[in-house]
Amino acid sequence: MATGERFDLVIRGGTVFDGTGAPGLRADVGVRGERIVAFGTVTHRGDVEVDARGFAVAPGFIDVHSHDDYAVILEPEVPFKVLQGVTTDVVGNCGSGVVPFEAGLVRFRRLHPDADPTPWEGFKGYLERVDSVRPSCNVAVLIGQGSMRRGAMGNDTREPTAAELDRMKAWVREGVAAGAVGLSTGLIYEPSRYAKTDEIITLVRELRGPSGGLYATHMRNEADGLLDAVREAIRIGEEAGVPVQISHHKASGRRNWGRVRDSLALIDEARARGVDVTTDQYPYTAGSTTLAAVMQNNSFRADSPGGLGQLEGGDVLISSSPKHPEWEGRTVATLATNWGVDTEGAAQRVLDGEGDACWVVVFTMDERDVKAVLAHPTTMIGSDGVPTGGNPHPRLYGCFARVLGRYVREEKVLELPTALHRMTGMPAAKFQLLDRGTIRPGAYADLVVFDPARIDDAATYTEPRQAPTGIRAVYVNGAAVARDGRHTGARPGRGLRRGR
Repeated sequence: MATGERFDLVIRGGTVFDGTGAPGLRADVGVRGERIVAFGTVTHRGDVEVDARGFAVAPGFIDVHSHDDYAVILEPEVPFKVLQGVTTDVVGNCGSGVVPFEAGLVRFRRLHPDADPTPWEGFKGYLERVDSVRPSCNVAVLIGQGSMRRGAMGNDTREPTAAELDRMKAWVREGVAAGAVGLSTGLIYEPSRYAKTDEIITLVRELRGPSGGLYATHMRNEADGLLDAVREAIRIGEEAGVPVQISHHKASGRRNWGRVRDSLALIDEARARGVDVTTDQYPYTAGSTTLAAVMQNNSFRADSPGGLGQLEGGDVLISSSPKHPEWEGRTVATLATNWGVDTEGAAQRVLDGEGDACWVVVFTMDERDVKAVLAHPTTMIGSDGVPTGGNPHPRLYGCFARVLGRYVREEKVLELPTALHRMTGMPAAKFQLLDRGTIRPGAYADLVVFDPARIDDAATYTEPRQAPTGIRAVYVNGAAVARDGRHTGARPGRGLRRGR
């Protein structure tokens, strides 16, 4: 499409992947203000011209599983996201939400111990706060069931009273009205783990309808009980009449490796009978969580491991211990040997010194399972990045580049157009992010320009704070937020409301 009007930005001659999964097309992209207005051959000049010959041009990546709820306010440049091409962050995952304010803050002080933001009221207030801060990326929010349960009934292990359940339902309704994209659970964490299936179904039913959003779940068990947990997630969505998003799909613990074949089959069976079930994944064999969660799930006990699976002390690497930085970069096994205690004794000593603020990297997965999940057509990409101090999991900085470098270019698990669709058009449709995730006239100008031959993750477990290579430029709402691996300082992001 050609036009005689001048543009603010023209990206010329790149191979454009439009986010639909279609093959790349040599084309120009013209931008005026926040929107793409021309796609094809652009004959007139732009105020800014970018020569993209030899580069790929794609919609900005959508991180469907992030934990940046407070980071986008406390560190609004979010360099760990925009430098890897992420232009939209979906926050509120694993049941950790921003409403009610005090209960949400308790949970997020595990990440931001000194955080003391001015309170907001409801999800409407949170999205308005994002709008006022203007982070460097866009932000969509999920309703966190764990924070609501804490706000309604503390850390109690019982079922909620009728009044407590009504209070949680009211928070869900407010979130739906404010534009939240769905509701999340983190069923291995306190207090979400105490919620029975029917309690969750009752809350998820408040989303029912064409504009109510989806149910995203860190399932109750990703180890020995993986298949039952998948069945529970599907049942919740099916009985509530709501789409399902299974978070960071995996089989955890050595004795469960290979079981993703069965969990993927369950998803295929549900989809065949009309249930909208999809998943997301980070492309690593290690995850990350709090050491408290490892202990609460009895992960060091062979006889009764919980949702994380059985772990040895050498599988658990201390990544962030603010009060004892000398522990960072050491495994629980190493600390146990140094202190002359067993694995659980060492872990308890760390917890006594750090509490919930201790984060760990846990090596629990098999590379063959990672590839099997990534290859499945239901899988989107979500970093599950945790913006801690110390040495965060490298997925925080490298997730999307790792897919494109390692698993597309090198391992050929996915074709490039398919991988980009899983990062852009597919999540935009599932999370109801209007005019995002595709390159077409009228869409928002969230764009990434990268070299398919060079893009790679540089972040490692020992040096995780490394931006990827091969990304030339990143645009959010038409403004450049990154060029050649450097942040521009621009903050053009906003809160996104579902379907608006």
